[in-house]
Amino acid sequence: MLEIKDLKVKISEVDKEIIQGFNLKINPGEVHAIMGPNGSGKSTLSHAICGKEGYEITGGDINLEGNSILELEAQDRAIKGIFLAFQYPLEIPGVGNLSFMRTALNSQKKARQEKELNPAEFLKLVKNKASDLSVDMEMLKRPLNVGFSGGEKKRNEILQMALLEPKLCILDETDSGLDVDAMRQVSQGVNALRSPNRSFLIITHYQRLLTHIKPDYVHIMVSGRIIKMGGPDLALQVEEKGYGHLIANQKN
Repeated sequence: MLEIKDLKVKISEVDKEIIQGFNLKINPGEVHAIMGPNGSGKSTLSHAICGKEGYEITGGDINLEGNSILELEAQDRAIKGIFLAFQYPLEIPGVGNLSFMRTALNSQKKARQEKELNPAEFLKLVKNKASDLSVDMEMLKRPLNVGFSGGEKKRNEILQMALLEPKLCILDETDSGLDVDAMRQVSQGVNALRSPNRSFLIITHYQRLLTHIKPDYVHIMVSGRIIKMGGPDLALQVEEKGYGHLIANQKN
């Protein structure tokens, strides 16, 4: 599904290389988690995969389903099936939530030369998806993310994910600002979308999210590269001992 080879990424604004020789392979249906201390390059990695402006690829390659995506704009990567759930979803006053979702879905359908949905068809679809994910329809009648709690914003993104049906879902610290109940609800939504044809990359500081979304692999990222890979037990090890001992062992 996704293969990253010796990736190097520089943030143009500060002229600093953040990702330094990063390698990762995610097969269809797999859930991978990346953990690491602040400043390790986790969010930079997610932005580089999605093609955000200001992140310059200085080396290596990113392949989706065997094809390089480095030359594609962000919107074209989304059309190819990449979805990013933001750490801090933006509030957009004046833009209706339902209108935003229908426009996003039909834009992708149009680009893929698929039949676009009329308002009635879309409303039926979104009602079904919202019911499956326990999202209140009243929330969808409000402006996009305006006045939403942290949990509502994240559940709203999971609903967007369910509607767009991406191949690769990247969750960038989606547990930020969530209480226990909201985290459980968001995790249930993510788990409902797991399938043999959809892969997940979950970026987080803490093991608590991975209690609810059990990954196939956990990677520890420090200074722009993976220093250790393991199963779910690796996240528990980090929770108990922190990152210091892993970094120390890497230096020895």
